[in-house]
Amino acid sequence: MVLPYLPLKALRAFEASARHLSFTRAAEELHVTQAAVSHQVKLLETQLKVPLFTRLPRGLMLTQEGERLLPVLNSAFDQIAHTLERVGENSYREVLNVGVVGTFAVGWLLPRLDDFQHHYPFIDLRLSTHNNRAEMAADGLDFAIRFGAGAWHGTAAQPLLPASLSVMCTPTIAARLKAPIDVVGETWLRSYRAEEWTEWLLAAGLPRSVPMTKSIVFDSSIAMVEAAMQGTGLALAPPLMFSRQLNSGALVQPFDTAVSLGGYWLTRLQTRPETHAMASFREWLLTAINR
Repeated sequence: MVLPYLPLKALRAFEASARHLSFTRAAEELHVTQAAVSHQVKLLETQLKVPLFTRLPRGLMLTQEGERLLPVLNSAFDQIAHTLERVGENSYREVLNVGVVGTFAVGWLLPRLDDFQHHYPFIDLRLSTHNNRAEMAADGLDFAIRFGAGAWHGTAAQPLLPASLSVMCTPTIAARLKAPIDVVGETWLRSYRAEEWTEWLLAAGLPRSVPMTKSIVFDSSIAMVEAAMQGTGLALAPPLMFSRQLNSGALVQPFDTAVSLGGYWLTRLQTRPETHAMASFREWLLTAINR
């Protein structure tokens, strides 16, 4: 339906009445009379040609049409209020929504956020973590940082960092490992990508026929490495993202062997034009990585 104008006063009256299920309480909130609120809602119903409320002896009940309209208005008014709060002379702030695979967020990004905020104080960065599965359109993301080979349908991808995988474990477990073949007697901690351990064994010079030992599968490398720190088994993860645990001695790398099956990428939908905030974040990210 194309309306000749947007009846903001009537929509505001409906939204307040729907939240309170009362014309009287809506009138108190809007600082007008109860009759004025009722009149505005009636005008809106007339224009839309559908009832939005069922009038009850004690209050109101939303009709099906009213229930569909309320959440849309709630969201719209919240966005308007949020934007108005940030508009002022030289004070407008841009919002940037970035989804980050948890390993990269904890291992690289979070320790550097102060630097980003220092250089770009006008950007409100909103981070959400994921386990390498990001629905950019559905989640409203401007960027997603992911691990992989750089090929995602409908997505522009820019390489950030390599992520070679190596075995990490506690010093106690490492003392039992004299040669790569000794990993067969330990519990393997792995991601849902089962081929990672096979590729590491081959890189270590072991035959593909090495029997699969007992394993635990994790959907998060952060949880996997935490389990390794507690002595649960051997984690196959990127040492670059867990340098603090290695530097502290909580974890060690018993072997130099590493295998590369992907890296970290900055991705965005090809249909998403790059905003000023997006360009600023991308430039800062690449500069920080290349320091």
